This record gives sequence, C-alpha cells and structure tokens, in this order.
Amino acid sequence: MKRSERTRQEILDAAWDLIAERGASVSMSEIAGAVGMTRQSIYVHFGSRGGLLIALVRRADERFLIWENFARAMDVGPPRQRLDACLVAWLAFVPKIHPVARDLIRLRATDEDAARAWTDRMAELLRFFRKLIRELHKENALAEGWTVPRAADFLWASCSVQAWDLLVHDRGWSEAHAAKVIRSTIARTLLR
Repeated sequence: MKRSERTRQEILDAAWDLIAERGASVSMSEIAGAVGMTRQSIYVHFGSRGGLLIALVRRADERFLIWENFARAMDVGPPRQRLDACLVAWLAFVPKIHPVARDLIRLRATDEDAARAWTDRMAELLRFFRKLIRELHKENALAEGWTVPRAADFLWASCSVQAWDLLVHDRGWSEAHAAKVIRSTIARTLLR
C-alpha cells in the first residue's frame, strides 16, 4: 500500500474514532490534531469536510468488511438461507457503524455534508438489497403481492440503522434479540 493511501486510512480511522466518541461536529482541526497533521493536509487528502465524511463512511465498509460478508452470504444455498445470511451480515455491521451513523442521521436535516454521506451509503445498501430481492424473485421465493422495488424498500427500511436503534437503544432489547426478531419478521413477510 502506498504511503499516501496509508496516511489517508489513518486519517479516516482517527476521524471515525473521534466522531464515534464526540459526534460529527468534530472539526477538521481536531481530526488533524489526532493524526499529527495540519488542517490543510486533511483538505489536501479529501478536498472538503463533505469529501472526508463520504470517504469516512466508505472506509467503514472496507474496515468492517460488509461487502465481503455480503458476497459470502450471496453464495449461501436456498433463498431463505441466503436472505438470512445477508441479514446476519448486515445486522452484525450495524452495531459497528451505529455511533457514527446515529450522528449522521441526526444531522442530515441540517448538514448537507452529513446528508450526502448518509445518502451515499444507504443508496449503495438499497442497490444491494434490490439485487438480492431480484434473485429471490427469479427463484419464485417472494411472497405473493410483492414487487421487487417494494420488497427491496421494505427490506431496506425494516433492517435500517434507525429500526435497530429504536429497538436496542430506545426499547432496551439486546442486539442479539433485535437481530433475531428483525430477521424472522422480514423472512416471514417477504418469503413464500
């Protein structure tokens, strides 16, 4: 790995840790200080705060291996097991991204950079869920009445960070119980 890429990853990992601890209002100067750089150096690597936030959430995908885990899950056998494997991968990822995701969700109505970063990742997740649902539809596994777009939207919303957060943080469910209920509810609702 090139030195510039290693530096970029160090910046993103430090920014992740700061935002997870203190929220997305962490300044570029604070991030620069955490990695022993100047604020201007951070701008050289990312162009803007928005560029940093988008790179940050994409780095989380790499750091926590969500796309690799989804790829493995897509190779699992029958439709029900494949859907469940994808949900297991996603719901194991949610607690890892939750501290930063929660703040991006909170800020997105008033912070264009946070909104762009959140929308970037959620659009990618929805694309993946559409691909999964298309496969399930081709295998005639979707319950009657579901279209691919509606089923993908339902899947995306039902296992969202927001739904998980409400169950775990607002209602006090354990992460394991929340994941189990979300997985079984989605499978019962979407599949034949």
